[in-house]
Amino acid sequence: MQNAPSPSPSPTTTPLSSPTSSLSLTQTINGSHHFTIKGYSLSKGIGIGKHIASDNFSVGGYQWAIYFYPDGKNPEDNSTYVSVFIALASEGTDVRALFELTLVDQSGKGKHKVHSHFDRSLESGPYTLKYRGSMWGYKRFFRRAMLETSDFLKDDCLKINCTVGVVVSAIDCSRLHSIQVPESDIGDHFGMLLENEESSDITFNVVGEKFHAHKLVLAARSPVFETEFLDAMEEDNHEIVVTDMEPKVFKALLHFIYKDTLIEDGECSASSSSCVPSVSDTLEAKLLAAAEKYVLPRLRLMCESVLCKVISVNSVAHTLALADRHCAMDLKSVCLKFAAENLVGMSFQFDLFVLSFLFHFYCRLGFT
Repeated sequence: MQNAPSPSPSPTTTPLSSPTSSLSLTQTINGSHHFTIKGYSLSKGIGIGKHIASDNFSVGGYQWAIYFYPDGKNPEDNSTYVSVFIALASEGTDVRALFELTLVDQSGKGKHKVHSHFDRSLESGPYTLKYRGSMWGYKRFFRRAMLETSDFLKDDCLKINCTVGVVVSAIDCSRLHSIQVPESDIGDHFGMLLENEESSDITFNVVGEKFHAHKLVLAARSPVFETEFLDAMEEDNHEIVVTDMEPKVFKALLHFIYKDTLIEDGECSASSSSCVPSVSDTLEAKLLAAAEKYVLPRLRLMCESVLCKVISVNSVAHTLALADRHCAMDLKSVCLKFAAENLVGMSFQFDLFVLSFLFHFYCRLGFT
């Protein structure tokens, strides 16, 4: 009795490796050249097949030139046409490119004569120039008799624009693999420095409330603080008394200096629904004054941006006065435009003084 054959071992399954990918990116590197031919009439008769060349220009790592043939390039045409070509003027092998030649209409009508290879790239693909001296262009670019009576010729001058697009291909890894860089958190770090009061070397006494800060940070952000700290004696400026600002405003000022953002304070913000009695009482209005005092143009613009969003018929005159007082030119411009657009509705809301105030600015800046 024969033994039954033993079962064959099952094949070992090899784990699949992670898939890989690559991207071939083919695109054109484009460049243009403007070629002016003065004394066109004197160039006639130089001979069929002889050209006037532009200066060489570089596109895509190669040198190029425009060749203009006043008597044409093809002997069979007997100088009936002018010819224009773009030539590869440097060493190169199988250089693939797209081309465009434009004969400029000098009448100002914009009716240029354009021969473009870019428009036909999908039909025939880029043109291949085999070696130095290879050319692309038109033997019968323009009938010479028509050219000489056209708007393309002015004061015996022709203008030809040329665009070359050199085709290049490469494996682009940057678009397949990217590393995300988080938003800058330097403001958070400086904010912690302010909150922790670590290594602080200056104290501000604002109506009895004290704020600790760092001279270097303040001096770096505000030229006023920089001058104040440099001019003062070392022993004189450990504590500075501030009498012209509320504590909450000074706190918001320090918040901006350290974190480059506006402090979030819904109670006294101009955008708060529980609105304060007038524009001048808002935090942004008071910060606008602080921005002017300490020469902080970014803070000024931030405040202007908030205030301009809440302009109304009832508040525009007060906002305009505020903007004028603190040299907030962008906010002033918005106010004047708003006033001009809503002048009829405002006449029923304001007294004569307010309207004359608006009219004064309206006339002074020349709004119409």
